[in-house]
Amino acid sequence: MKKQKLSFTRLLTVLLLVLLAISILYPLFWMFMSSFKSYDEIYNATWQLPEGWLWKNYVNAWNEGVASYFLNSLIVTVATVVLVLFIGSLGAYALSKYKSRFIDVVFLLVTAGIMINPQVCLVPLFKMLNSLNLLDTKLALILPYVAFRLPLITLFLRSYFLSIPKEINESALIDGCNEFQIYAHIYLPMSKPMLTTVTLLTAYYAWNEFLFGIIFVSSDSQKTIPAGLMNFRDALATDWGTLLAGMAIASLPMILLLIVFQKQLVRGMSEGSVKG
Repeated sequence: MKKQKLSFTRLLTVLLLVLLAISILYPLFWMFMSSFKSYDEIYNATWQLPEGWLWKNYVNAWNEGVASYFLNSLIVTVATVVLVLFIGSLGAYALSKYKSRFIDVVFLLVTAGIMINPQVCLVPLFKMLNSLNLLDTKLALILPYVAFRLPLITLFLRSYFLSIPKEINESALIDGCNEFQIYAHIYLPMSKPMLTTVTLLTAYYAWNEFLFGIIFVSSDSQKTIPAGLMNFRDALATDWGTLLAGMAIASLPMILLLIVFQKQLVRGMSEGSVKG
């Protein structure tokens, strides 16, 4: 009886996971299939496979601005990831190793940063960037992205650094290593799973962020993909094939990254929760 109950529970779990996978994958499948259709075919044969594969939709999307948006997104994402990893890992190292009232205050401030909603900060951020003459530049996106990702990433890395045995740190000090050498040659190499995880989380956020992208950047030459694709829509008629092709191009980098590094992502998320 117990075995039957266990098998039924497992079957139900598998069924729910399959339904969840279908609910996630089918919209992506529909987007990719529809990106090869003509305007009429998208409306008249919505749920059918394309009769003729219109690769020109991708060519049109690339030539009409996606190439520029893609490059801007790549620059913004890479810069955000590098800054977040560098600053966040240094901060996490200090928070995990040193104990003082000042460190406790900094830890509380970092923790409080997670609770700040980016949408609430739109007006003061806009005024601040305007006073610094940074509006309509890539820095207008990079700096807020770094600021809003740092608290979470710092806490992730701190929790992982706390799981590294103190004996390793003490042995390195006896061997004559200074603090930066311990950080660079011991903590970072041992934290590769967590570094991969925070890289993916940060890249996913920076690549897909939309709100800051349409408010802080106005010129087409500086827009990232999420904001730039809005230019493909028209009040009277939208070329949905080209728009969906642009969306497919925008989705591919993150999908490929998640597929390639899925094991490291799961491992980093599980190992990062060892200590807090």
